[in-house]
Amino acid sequence: MNILKPSMEAIRNASVLVVGDAMLDRYWFGDASRISPEAPVPVVKVTRTEDRLGGAANVARNSASLEARTSLLAIIGDDEAGTKIMDLLEASKVRPCLYRAENFTTTLKLRILARNQQMLRTDFESSVAGTVLDQHSHRFTSLLPDHDVVILSDYGKGGLDRIENMIQEGRTFGRPILIDPKGDDYSRYKDATVITPNRNELAQVVGKWNSEADLFNRAQNLRKELNLEKILLTRSEEGMTLFDDDGAWTVPAHAREVYDVSGAGDTVISVLGVMLSAGCDWHTAVYIANQAGGIVVGKLGTATVTPEELFNTL
Repeated sequence: MNILKPSMEAIRNASVLVVGDAMLDRYWFGDASRISPEAPVPVVKVTRTEDRLGGAANVARNSASLEARTSLLAIIGDDEAGTKIMDLLEASKVRPCLYRAENFTTTLKLRILARNQQMLRTDFESSVAGTVLDQHSHRFTSLLPDHDVVILSDYGKGGLDRIENMIQEGRTFGRPILIDPKGDDYSRYKDATVITPNRNELAQVVGKWNSEADLFNRAQNLRKELNLEKILLTRSEEGMTLFDDDGAWTVPAHAREVYDVSGAGDTVISVLGVMLSAGCDWHTAVYIANQAGGIVVGKLGTATVTPEELFNTL
Protein backbone atom coordinates (compact mmCIF):
# COMPACT_ATOMS: atom_id res chain seq x y z
CA MET A 1 0.00 0.00 0.00
CA ASN A 2 1.02 3.61 -0.49
CA ILE A 3 1.93 5.00 2.94
CA LEU A 4 1.83 8.77 3.38
CA LYS A 5 3.68 9.18 6.64
CA PRO A 6 2.80 12.23 8.73
CA SER A 7 5.20 15.12 9.09
CA MET A 8 7.20 15.53 12.28
CA GLU A 9 5.39 18.83 12.77
CA ALA A 10 2.05 16.97 12.82
CA ILE A 11 3.43 14.42 15.27
CA ARG A 12 4.85 17.09 17.58
CA ASN A 13 1.42 18.76 17.58
CA ALA A 14 -0.33 15.50 18.40
CA SER A 15 -1.68 15.33 21.95
CA VAL A 16 -2.19 11.95 23.64
CA LEU A 17 -3.64 11.22 27.07
CA VAL A 18 -2.63 7.83 28.49
CA VAL A 19 -4.61 6.52 31.45
CA GLY A 20 -4.12 3.26 33.31
CA ASP A 21 -1.90 1.13 35.48
CA ALA A 22 1.57 2.64 35.76
CA MET A 23 4.35 0.26 36.75
CA LEU A 24 8.08 0.20 37.33
CA ASP A 25 10.04 -2.52 35.55
CA ARG A 26 13.24 -3.20 37.48
CA TYR A 27 15.99 -5.36 36.02
CA TRP A 28 18.91 -6.95 37.86
CA PHE A 29 21.52 -8.23 35.41
CA GLY A 30 24.29 -10.63 36.33
CA ASP A 31 25.89 -14.01 35.82
CA ALA A 32 24.95 -17.44 37.16
CA SER A 33 27.94 -19.74 37.35
CA ARG A 34 27.07 -21.92 40.34
CA ILE A 35 24.22 -23.59 42.22
CA SER A 36 23.27 -22.44 45.70
CA PRO A 37 24.33 -24.79 48.53
CA GLU A 38 21.07 -23.85 50.29
CA ALA A 39 18.67 -25.03 47.57
CA PRO A 40 18.86 -26.40 43.98
CA VAL A 41 18.69 -22.93 42.42
CA PRO A 42 21.27 -20.85 40.53
CA VAL A 43 23.08 -18.06 42.32
CA VAL A 44 22.97 -14.83 40.29
CA LYS A 45 25.78 -12.37 40.98
CA VAL A 46 24.21 -9.02 40.14
CA THR A 47 26.53 -6.68 38.26
CA ARG A 48 24.11 -4.09 36.86
CA THR A 49 20.64 -2.74 37.60
CA GLU A 50 18.21 -0.79 35.44
CA ASP A 51 14.77 0.73 35.97
CA ARG A 52 12.28 1.26 33.13
CA LEU A 53 8.73 2.53 32.87
CA GLY A 54 6.17 -0.25 32.55
CA GLY A 55 2.45 -0.68 31.91
CA ALA A 56 0.63 2.56 31.11
CA ALA A 57 3.83 4.46 31.86
CA ASN A 58 5.57 2.55 29.07
CA VAL A 59 2.70 3.42 26.69
CA ALA A 60 3.22 7.10 27.53
CA ARG A 61 6.98 6.74 27.15
CA ASN A 62 6.50 5.26 23.67
CA SER A 63 4.26 8.13 22.64
CA ALA A 64 6.73 10.71 23.93
CA SER A 65 9.60 8.89 22.20
CA LEU A 66 7.96 9.85 18.91
CA GLU A 67 7.96 13.46 20.17
CA ALA A 68 4.17 13.68 20.58
CA ARG A 69 2.83 15.76 23.47
CA THR A 70 1.96 13.11 26.04
CA SER A 71 0.29 13.10 29.46
CA LEU A 72 0.01 10.15 31.84
CA LEU A 73 -2.85 9.91 34.33
CA ALA A 74 -2.19 7.17 36.88
CA ILE A 75 -2.13 6.26 40.56
CA ILE A 76 1.16 5.54 42.30
CA GLY A 77 2.20 4.96 45.88
CA ASP A 78 4.10 7.30 48.15
CA ASP A 79 7.14 5.03 47.92
CA GLU A 80 10.52 4.61 46.28
CA ALA A 81 9.10 2.97 43.14
CA GLY A 82 6.58 5.79 42.72
CA THR A 83 9.33 8.41 43.00
CA LYS A 84 11.37 6.53 40.41
CA ILE A 85 8.42 6.50 38.01
CA MET A 86 8.12 10.27 38.36
CA ASP A 87 11.83 10.73 37.67
CA LEU A 88 11.70 8.49 34.59
CA LEU A 89 8.61 10.25 33.24
CA GLU A 90 10.39 13.59 33.53
CA ALA A 91 13.41 12.17 31.71
CA SER A 92 11.11 10.80 28.99
CA LYS A 93 9.37 14.18 28.57
CA VAL A 94 6.00 12.81 29.64
CA ARG A 95 3.68 15.17 31.51
CA PRO A 96 2.93 13.37 34.80
CA CYS A 97 -0.64 13.66 36.12
CA LEU A 98 -0.12 11.31 39.03
CA TYR A 99 -2.01 10.78 42.26
CA ARG A 100 0.25 9.59 45.07
CA ALA A 101 -1.97 7.50 47.33
CA GLU A 102 -1.12 6.63 50.91
CA ASN A 103 -1.23 2.96 51.89
CA PHE A 104 -0.85 2.01 48.22
CA THR A 105 2.11 0.08 46.83
CA THR A 106 3.32 1.17 43.41
CA THR A 107 3.28 -1.83 41.08
CA LEU A 108 6.87 -3.03 40.71
CA LYS A 109 8.02 -5.96 38.61
CA LEU A 110 11.51 -7.10 39.52
CA ARG A 111 13.23 -9.32 36.97
CA ILE A 112 16.53 -11.11 37.62
CA LEU A 113 18.46 -12.01 34.49
CA ALA A 114 21.63 -14.00 33.94
CA ARG A 115 23.33 -13.69 30.56
CA ASN A 116 20.20 -11.87 29.39
CA GLN A 117 17.98 -14.86 30.24
CA GLN A 118 15.24 -14.19 32.77
CA MET A 119 15.69 -16.37 35.85
CA LEU A 120 12.98 -14.98 38.12
CA ARG A 121 10.29 -12.30 38.31
CA THR A 122 8.71 -11.06 41.51
CA ASP A 123 5.83 -8.55 41.72
CA PHE A 124 4.93 -5.95 44.35
CA GLU A 125 1.44 -4.41 44.20
CA SER A 126 -1.74 -3.57 46.14
CA SER A 127 -5.37 -2.64 45.50
CA VAL A 128 -6.68 0.90 44.93
CA ALA A 129 -9.17 2.54 47.31
CA GLY A 130 -12.49 3.78 45.90
CA THR A 131 -11.98 7.34 47.11
CA VAL A 132 -8.73 7.53 45.17
CA LEU A 133 -10.49 6.28 42.02
CA ASP A 134 -13.12 9.00 42.38
CA GLN A 135 -10.44 11.71 42.43
CA HIS A 136 -8.74 9.94 39.53
CA SER A 137 -11.96 10.16 37.48
CA HIS A 138 -12.38 13.88 38.20
CA ARG A 139 -8.85 14.55 36.96
CA PHE A 140 -9.62 12.60 33.78
CA THR A 141 -12.57 14.89 33.08
CA SER A 142 -10.40 17.99 33.47
CA LEU A 143 -7.69 16.64 31.14
CA LEU A 144 -9.95 15.62 28.24
CA PRO A 145 -10.19 19.03 26.52
CA ASP A 146 -6.40 19.27 26.16
CA HIS A 147 -5.90 15.99 24.28
CA ASP A 148 -6.83 14.63 20.85
CA VAL A 149 -6.73 10.89 21.63
CA VAL A 150 -7.21 8.85 24.79
CA ILE A 151 -5.40 5.55 25.38
CA LEU A 152 -6.66 3.39 28.24
CA SER A 153 -3.95 0.88 29.18
CA ASP A 154 -5.59 -1.82 31.30
CA TYR A 155 -3.29 -4.16 33.18
CA GLY A 156 -5.96 -5.30 35.63
CA LYS A 157 -4.34 -3.57 38.62
CA GLY A 158 -7.38 -1.43 39.51
CA GLY A 159 -6.40 1.91 38.02
CA LEU A 160 -9.20 1.62 35.43
CA ASP A 161 -12.01 0.38 37.65
CA ARG A 162 -14.04 3.43 36.51
CA ILE A 163 -13.34 2.73 32.84
CA GLU A 164 -16.99 2.66 31.75
CA ASN A 165 -17.43 6.28 32.84
CA MET A 166 -14.19 7.30 31.16
CA ILE A 167 -15.28 5.77 27.86
CA GLN A 168 -18.63 7.56 27.93
CA GLU A 169 -17.06 10.90 28.87
CA GLY A 170 -14.43 10.60 26.19
CA ARG A 171 -16.89 9.69 23.45
CA THR A 172 -19.27 12.45 24.52
CA PHE A 173 -16.35 14.84 24.18
CA GLY A 174 -15.64 13.47 20.70
CA ARG A 175 -12.32 11.83 21.53
CA PRO A 176 -11.22 8.46 20.06
CA ILE A 177 -10.85 5.92 22.88
CA LEU A 178 -8.19 3.26 22.30
CA ILE A 179 -8.04 0.39 24.78
CA ASP A 180 -5.43 -2.29 25.42
CA PRO A 181 -7.73 -4.84 27.11
CA LYS A 182 -7.20 -7.27 29.96
CA GLY A 183 -9.10 -10.29 31.29
CA ASP A 184 -12.05 -12.21 29.87
CA ASP A 185 -14.83 -9.67 30.47
CA TYR A 186 -14.84 -7.13 27.66
CA SER A 187 -18.30 -5.76 28.50
CA ARG A 188 -16.57 -2.95 30.42
CA TYR A 189 -15.10 -1.71 27.12
CA LYS A 190 -18.51 -1.15 25.52
CA ASP A 191 -18.71 1.89 23.17
CA ALA A 192 -14.92 2.34 22.86
CA THR A 193 -13.47 3.29 19.50
CA VAL A 194 -11.06 0.34 19.27
CA ILE A 195 -9.62 -2.43 21.41
CA THR A 196 -6.23 -4.02 20.62
CA PRO A 197 -6.14 -7.59 22.00
CA ASN A 198 -3.50 -10.12 21.03
CA ARG A 199 -4.45 -13.63 19.88
CA ASN A 200 -4.51 -15.19 23.35
CA GLU A 201 -6.47 -12.31 24.84
CA LEU A 202 -9.13 -12.41 22.13
CA ALA A 203 -9.41 -16.20 22.35
CA GLN A 204 -10.17 -15.90 26.08
CA VAL A 205 -13.25 -13.88 25.18
CA VAL A 206 -14.56 -15.33 21.90
CA GLY A 207 -13.08 -18.85 22.06
CA LYS A 208 -10.51 -20.44 19.79
CA TRP A 209 -11.10 -20.14 16.07
CA ASN A 210 -10.33 -22.82 13.48
CA SER A 211 -10.15 -20.70 10.33
CA GLU A 212 -9.93 -17.12 9.12
CA ALA A 213 -13.66 -17.18 8.37
CA ASP A 214 -14.37 -18.37 11.91
CA LEU A 215 -12.13 -15.64 13.34
CA PHE A 216 -13.89 -13.04 11.20
CA ASN A 217 -17.33 -14.05 12.48
CA ARG A 218 -16.24 -14.18 16.13
CA ALA A 219 -14.43 -10.82 16.00
CA GLN A 220 -17.24 -9.04 14.16
CA ASN A 221 -19.88 -10.46 16.49
CA LEU A 222 -17.91 -9.19 19.49
CA ARG A 223 -17.46 -5.80 17.87
CA LYS A 224 -21.19 -5.43 17.25
CA GLU A 225 -22.10 -6.75 20.70
CA LEU A 226 -19.88 -4.13 22.37
CA ASN A 227 -20.68 -1.35 19.89
CA LEU A 228 -17.00 -0.92 19.02
CA GLU A 229 -16.00 0.90 15.87
CA LYS A 230 -13.01 -1.39 15.37
CA ILE A 231 -11.02 -4.29 16.76
CA LEU A 232 -7.30 -4.41 16.01
CA LEU A 233 -6.01 -7.95 16.57
CA THR A 234 -2.25 -8.21 17.01
CA ARG A 235 -1.12 -11.59 15.69
CA SER A 236 2.63 -11.77 16.27
CA GLU A 237 4.24 -13.42 13.22
CA GLU A 238 0.92 -13.11 11.36
CA GLY A 239 0.89 -9.32 11.59
CA MET A 240 -2.30 -7.46 12.51
CA THR A 241 -5.91 -7.57 11.40
CA LEU A 242 -8.31 -4.63 11.63
CA PHE A 243 -12.00 -5.53 11.88
CA ASP A 244 -14.60 -2.83 11.20
CA ASP A 245 -17.71 -2.09 9.14
CA ASP A 246 -15.67 -2.49 5.95
CA GLY A 247 -14.70 -6.07 6.83
CA ALA A 248 -11.22 -7.28 7.76
CA TRP A 249 -7.89 -5.85 6.64
CA THR A 250 -4.60 -7.59 7.45
CA VAL A 251 -1.13 -6.09 7.38
CA PRO A 252 1.58 -8.78 7.42
CA ALA A 253 4.42 -8.87 9.91
CA HIS A 254 7.88 -7.94 8.68
CA ALA A 255 10.39 -10.73 9.21
CA ARG A 256 12.93 -9.86 11.91
CA GLU A 257 14.57 -11.62 14.84
CA VAL A 258 12.31 -11.67 17.89
CA TYR A 259 14.31 -11.04 21.04
CA ASP A 260 11.70 -10.01 23.62
CA VAL A 261 7.94 -9.49 23.12
CA SER A 262 7.36 -7.76 26.48
CA GLY A 263 5.94 -4.29 25.98
CA ALA A 264 5.25 -4.76 22.25
CA GLY A 265 1.53 -4.18 22.81
CA ASP A 266 2.35 -0.91 24.60
CA THR A 267 4.30 0.26 21.58
CA VAL A 268 1.58 -0.72 19.10
CA ILE A 269 -1.26 1.13 20.83
CA SER A 270 0.85 4.20 21.57
CA VAL A 271 2.05 4.54 17.97
CA LEU A 272 -1.50 3.93 16.74
CA GLY A 273 -2.74 6.75 18.96
CA VAL A 274 0.00 9.15 17.91
CA MET A 275 -0.57 8.49 14.22
CA LEU A 276 -4.34 9.02 14.53
CA SER A 277 -3.75 12.22 16.48
CA ALA A 278 -1.34 13.36 13.76
CA GLY A 279 -4.08 12.99 11.14
CA CYS A 280 -3.36 9.57 9.63
CA ASP A 281 -6.18 7.40 8.31
CA TRP A 282 -6.75 4.07 10.06
CA HIS A 283 -4.93 1.87 7.54
CA THR A 284 -1.85 4.10 7.61
CA ALA A 285 -1.90 4.28 11.42
CA VAL A 286 -2.19 0.48 11.72
CA TYR A 287 0.57 -0.08 9.17
CA ILE A 288 2.97 2.23 11.01
CA ALA A 289 2.04 0.72 14.40
CA ASN A 290 2.77 -2.72 12.98
CA GLN A 291 6.21 -1.53 11.88
CA ALA A 292 6.88 -0.15 15.36
CA GLY A 293 5.89 -3.43 17.02
CA GLY A 294 8.28 -5.30 14.77
CA ILE A 295 11.13 -3.03 15.85
CA VAL A 296 10.64 -3.28 19.62
CA VAL A 297 10.47 -7.09 19.71
CA GLY A 298 14.12 -6.99 18.63
CA LYS A 299 15.04 -5.18 21.86
CA LEU A 300 15.38 -6.41 25.44
CA GLY A 301 12.51 -5.66 27.82
CA THR A 302 10.11 -2.75 27.58
CA ALA A 303 11.49 -0.54 24.82
CA THR A 304 10.59 2.33 22.51
CA VAL A 305 11.16 3.37 18.92
CA THR A 306 12.49 6.70 17.74
CA PRO A 307 11.09 8.57 14.72
CA GLU A 308 14.30 7.76 12.83
CA GLU A 309 14.02 4.02 13.51
CA LEU A 310 10.36 3.96 12.59
CA PHE A 311 10.23 6.06 9.47
CA ASN A 312 13.42 4.66 7.97
CA THR A 313 11.63 1.29 7.71
CA LEU A 314 8.67 2.66 5.76
